[in-house]
Amino acid sequence: MTENEIATKIIGQAIEVHKVLGPGLLESAYKECLFYKLQQIGLTVEKEKPMPLVFEEVQLECGYRIDILVQKKVVIELKSVEALNDVHLAQTLTYMKLGGYKLGLLINFNVSILRSGIKRVINGTL
Repeated sequence: MTENEIATKIIGQAIEVHKVLGPGLLESAYKECLFYKLQQIGLTVEKEKPMPLVFEEVQLECGYRIDILVQKKVVIELKSVEALNDVHLAQTLTYMKLGGYKLGLLINFNVSILRSGIKRVINGTL
């Protein structure tokens, strides 16, 4: 399955979660529900995946964690904030760079229509 096919499935499930829960909850609630929904449709998902930093051939555990990694290919960074900003994008790009992932989804659940809270983040060519 390609990154784009995975992303389509993720977005569909995220919309389902948002339809049921709506905006205004904590990020952790959306993370747990989306994790469950993605598992339900048969995708391989990892939650709070540690992302070490390699510096001068030394692997450093700095506390970086990907919210959800799907099929070992697509990074999902979840937010429940008034608005996405550059630091959220930088965080997603950092995880993608550290792990060598090509596609990320930055999803803000604190919006009235979820499609307006989804940002595709591409690292390299897809």
